[in-house]
Amino acid sequence: MKKIILPTDFSENAYNAISYAVQLFKNEECNFYLLNTYTPVLYDSEYLYHNPTVSLDEIYSSNSKKGLKRLEKRIIKEFNNPKHTFEKLSVFNFLVDEINEQIEEKNIDLVVMGTKGASGAQEILFGTQTIHTIKKSKCPVLAIPSDYDFKSLKNVLLPSDLSIGFKENQLAILKSLATQNKTQIHILHVMQDAELSKIQNEGKATLTNYFKDNSIKFHFVGDTDILEGIIDFQKKNDIDLLTMINNKHSFFENLFFKPVVHKIGFHVKVPFLVVPSGKFSGGGSL
Repeated sequence: MKKIILPTDFSENAYNAISYAVQLFKNEECNFYLLNTYTPVLYDSEYLYHNPTVSLDEIYSSNSKKGLKRLEKRIIKEFNNPKHTFEKLSVFNFLVDEINEQIEEKNIDLVVMGTKGASGAQEILFGTQTIHTIKKSKCPVLAIPSDYDFKSLKNVLLPSDLSIGFKENQLAILKSLATQNKTQIHILHVMQDAELSKIQNEGKATLTNYFKDNSIKFHFVGDTDILEGIIDFQKKNDIDLLTMINNKHSFFENLFFKPVVHKIGFHVKVPFLVVPSGKFSGGGSL
C-alpha cells in the first residue's frame, strides 16, 4: 500500500493537488495522510477577551480538525474510492518539519502538494512552502500547478546531464508511474560537448537498463543552455509530467533556485516531480 502525504491549507489550490493525487492513484491501494499544520503567532485579543478559558492553541487546533473533517467528506463525496483510506493529521508545527517527521515515522512514499501559497501571486514561481518542501523533503515531492486539470500520464520528461550516478531508489517512483500508466519516458540531455563523456555513457546505459521494460527515448540537443532546452522541449511536445533528480550541486539546483529562472519565465505548467538525492530510504512500494 502506498503512503502519501497531502498537505493542505484548505485552499482550492491545495484541493486541486489532492484531486490530482487520488485520480493518479485511483487503481492502487493508498493510505493518504491529510496534513494541516498551524503555527499561531498572533493573538486575537478581542476573541480571547470574550473567551478567557480558551487558549489560542485550542482555537487553531479546533479549526484545523474541523477543516480536515470537511475536506475528507468532500474527497469521499467526489471520488469515493474503496482502495483509498484517509488519515487526518492536525499538528502544531512548521510544515516542512512535520512532513519530514511523518516521512521518518510512517515511511512515506510521496508528498503531493500545490505549487502556490495562499497568496496565489502570479509572479511567484512556486509558493514558499512548496519551495522549502522540495529542497528539504526526504522523499519525492509531486507539485501540481493550481490550474492544472488531471489527465493520465502519457509522456514524462526527465532532463539529465547523465553523470550523477543514478540509484534505483531515485528512479523507482518514475518507473512505477510509467509502468502503471504505460508512459513514454523522454530523457533529455543538453549537449555541452561534442560527445558524451565516459561517465555520461555509463549513466545512459544505467537508465537504458533500468527502464528496459518501459518505453524510453533519449533526446540530445545542442546550441542551447539547459533551461532553454527544457522549455523548448516542453513547447514542442505534449508533456504530462516533468521529473528532476535533486542531487546536491546538480544542474537542477543551479538552474531551478537561481533568480534568473524567474526572469526567463520558467513557470512549470505541468505536474513537477522532484526526487531527492539517494539518501532517502523510500517506502519501497513505489
